[in-house]
Amino acid sequence: MSELKTRTINTIIKVEGGFVDDPDDSGGATNYGITEQVARGYGYHGDMKDLPKTLAFKIYSDIYWDALSLSTIELLSPAIAEEIADTSVNQGVDRAAVFLQRSLNVLNNKEKLYPDITVDKKVGPVTIRALSDYLAYRGDKGETVLLRMLNALQGAFYVVLSERREKDEKFIFGWFDHRVKI
Repeated sequence: MSELKTRTINTIIKVEGGFVDDPDDSGGATNYGITEQVARGYGYHGDMKDLPKTLAFKIYSDIYWDALSLSTIELLSPAIAEEIADTSVNQGVDRAAVFLQRSLNVLNNKEKLYPDITVDKKVGPVTIRALSDYLAYRGDKGETVLLRMLNALQGAFYVVLSERREKDEKFIFGWFDHRVKI
């Protein structure tokens, strides 16, 4: 396991904190940021207050990091891997993949840099190749622009969510404070 993966997941666990059961949180009871629904889907049957930190780490590793091919993305850009991991935890794996794919599609200069990719919520070889081609062409500045775009999409989603569900206004300040980094 890479040092980046370990550090990223431990940072997410630290930011998410311990057990919380806020009635305004659509995720319900969580521990280390793991919702009860995710924990149950992973096979955990105990009280959420007792969710072991080691299991939370394993869930983040398997469901969020590995499912998005972040170890491969890390080889291209550690910063982008970290950003996608964070978005996936707070907004879902599918949405994090879509944000990456949509961004790469609009950054390909009318398919002059690489072909459009299907926005299919899967980070596989085609998405990885597009990211690699993009970064090879745009370099460090391209990485910065892509990170800004990913964070802008993440932030825009928080605004829409809070407009749609007033109860989420309670959380939006913290989401922008801890999650959106431009």
